[in-house]
Amino acid sequence: MFFGAAKTMETARSTQTERDRARGRVSPVVSIVTPAYNVAKYILTTGKSVFEQTFRDFEWIVVNDGSPDTVELEDALKPFIDRIVYLKQPNAGASIARNTGIRAARGRYIAFLDGDDIWDPRYLGRQVTFLEENDLDMVYCDAALFGMADGLGETFMVNAPSNGPVTVDSLLDLRCNVITSGTVAKRETVIDAGAFEDARVQGEDFHLWVRIAHNGRRIGYQRDVLLKYRVSNVSFSGDAVNRVIRAIDVFKRLDSALELTPAQRSIIKRRIECFEADLGIARGKASLLAGDFIGAREAFNRANRFRWSTKVAAVSAGLMIAPRTILKLYLKSNAPDIEFAPGIEKGSLN
Repeated sequence: MFFGAAKTMETARSTQTERDRARGRVSPVVSIVTPAYNVAKYILTTGKSVFEQTFRDFEWIVVNDGSPDTVELEDALKPFIDRIVYLKQPNAGASIARNTGIRAARGRYIAFLDGDDIWDPRYLGRQVTFLEENDLDMVYCDAALFGMADGLGETFMVNAPSNGPVTVDSLLDLRCNVITSGTVAKRETVIDAGAFEDARVQGEDFHLWVRIAHNGRRIGYQRDVLLKYRVSNVSFSGDAVNRVIRAIDVFKRLDSALELTPAQRSIIKRRIECFEADLGIARGKASLLAGDFIGAREAFNRANRFRWSTKVAAVSAGLMIAPRTILKLYLKSNAPDIEFAPGIEKGSLN
């Protein structure tokens, strides 16, 4: 009986402290930043994972980015509303929404969490400890994929692995891949790097990680699976053409924004060529499915100019001789055998 009463009092004190942090009376160790756009149906579960953390010294900043589901979003946030910092702005994109949260943050560390992902209860405690014990400026971890049958049973790093030290070179070459919802960084590290790009762009998180590494900050990878990363038919396989275009765009932005070594610019050039090949393949697939056999053959031939593949050449030749047979074979295949470059299909540039 006494234990139950003590536990109730401890919970009440913890809740009051969270309210004080939300009202600016107490500065937390960690500020959690979540941009919210069309995530009303998920954010209750996300919020529960935040307030189930064993590490309690945090504030949760939710930035409503002009979301069309604002009524539903605010209803879903009601159980936490007096324990969070809730901000609203006209729709400007995730990059600017995160920057709004960063400006409001008062913690020594910033943890990024998307509004449809879920943290393990140990997440913040393990990440902060790993960061401090290894004298890091930023840490990220692995994630279990969920929300779509094809993704179940896999982790993020199965498809986008992290190997070796995290540097500008390893990030650009996609040897190390950072998942945003698994990232905790020193606030000053994020600000010194310029935070996220102040524009409506894609790949803004990847752009920031490279800039942080370019500033000489120490980034570490904790291999533990400490969150669940939601995937869907849109985010997991998605619009392949637009996904590769976004990858090309962020690499070009980095090439123009940073002072890079010749070796690093060579990595960017090689990666863009790989992406251009992927773009040709993606467009070829789209044209093939639309019955545009001439367009499909031209796209596959373009892909082969950037990265030669005997398989792609055979498909292109088949389209000239028996295009409908090629289409039937493609539709019959359970898993198309023309692959994207590592890091694009399900990697850190989604």
